[in-house]
Amino acid sequence: MTDTSRTDLLAEAFEAQRDRLSAVAYRVLGSHADAEDAVQEAWMRLARQDATTIENLAGWLTTVVGRISLDVLRSRREASYGDGLSELVITVDDSAEPEETVALADSVGLALLVVLDSLEPSERLAFVLHDLFAVPFAEIGQILGKSADATKMIASRARRKVQATERPTIVRREQRQVINAFRAAAMGGDFEALLRVLDPDVKLTVDTPNGVVVTLGATAVATGAKMVSGSVARHQAVLVNGLPGYISWREDGTPLSVISFTVADGRIAAIAIVADPAKLASAQSRMRLPARYSEGD
Repeated sequence: MTDTSRTDLLAEAFEAQRDRLSAVAYRVLGSHADAEDAVQEAWMRLARQDATTIENLAGWLTTVVGRISLDVLRSRREASYGDGLSELVITVDDSAEPEETVALADSVGLALLVVLDSLEPSERLAFVLHDLFAVPFAEIGQILGKSADATKMIASRARRKVQATERPTIVRREQRQVINAFRAAAMGGDFEALLRVLDPDVKLTVDTPNGVVVTLGATAVATGAKMVSGSVARHQAVLVNGLPGYISWREDGTPLSVISFTVADGRIAAIAIVADPAKLASAQSRMRLPARYSEGD
């Protein structure tokens, strides 16, 4: 068989795996562009590899894409950068109470990606590969450099954080109660009350005009929450990419921020705030503002 023929066969075998690899990379990275780059990098590595040494091509490619994706996630964290979601989907239902608002069906996938973005890189990789693509823990452990048992614990921790979005079609009353308790404690500067509603490993992500700022841990997040700006004039309970949250405006009617919460086991596990005026203006132009603004809860 000629080298050209071998290359053609290898390319054909790779193309048969491309859709699955793209799906893996997208769910790990949350970005189509980054996912495509990861898959392309996997092809380049395969082309340099002696294919006769690969017993399970699908497994080999999954491992390679997983390692590439993990490197990307870790690089983002080191740079305090979160690629996030390019689209901010805000859903408002004037006819229903916030806890009874039904999320749009096409927001479910976005909601999951928002929650995955709150996970540690190793948690995200372990959850996606095992729970969504049934990759054995032993194989995931090879990517993470950990034992199968340790990898299983990482995936279990991630799964607990994700469970809040298992059935995201209805914003539950309990979730709103937790969020309202957080807002009341923040506005009142009640540090102890904030700690009671925050998960110890809570992650706060703030998307600003100068980039993304990440704060980790209940103490740090609670300290920042006590310094809530008094410039919020009006707010409305909404769904942000399928997650419960709020949109707020200044006195002059310009949007101040969009905030979403991930609630798990009765505590807030993640908070995502968009304060970039350009992104807020784009999101506002795509949604119908309510006739009435909430002055309180």
